Amino acid sequence: AGFLTGLFCIPLLWTGNYGWAASCIVLNRLADGLDGAVARHEGITDLGGYLDIVLDFIFYSAVIFGFALARPENALWAALLIFSFIGTGSSFLGFAIFAARRGLTTSLRGQKSLYYLGGLTEGFETIVCLLLMCLLPDWFPVLAAVFSALCWITTVTRILLARSIL
Repeated sequence: AGFLTGLFCIPLLWTGNYGWAASCIVLNRLADGLDGAVARHEGITDLGGYLDIVLDFIFYSAVIFGFALARPENALWAALLIFSFIGTGSSFLGFAIFAARRGLTTSLRGQKSLYYLGGLTEGFETIVCLLLMCLLPDWFPVLAAVFSALCWITTVTRILLARSIL
């Protein structure tokens, strides 16, 4: 339900309803936090952890896709940001695979279903950026460029950390 609420951002952004889109972003994130709390109480599952991370990345990209639809002149900046999300997502998930294979664990960000490798652009920073884009849609190119650069810093630092650990 939280994921579907988040996907409502696409038509809302496409039609320029930035305030409503921001509301969907906030509701999506609240639902994400609640499902995590329920999982920690009821018991973490592999499927739950899998869906959590996969749906998060789809949601983040969906919001950016909505901005591209809203203003096609921003499509290049949207593509750059989605490209950058691929770097952060793949460096995160790729490391988690090999951490599991080696039996590495961390509780740095609380109990998670997979190895949680931190970085400069994590969930909180991404949501702040998405909300800023809703509040300041004319600044989308600047915000996308800056956040893309931060994503690449995260990706490179994760690769370097993986190199030292793996």
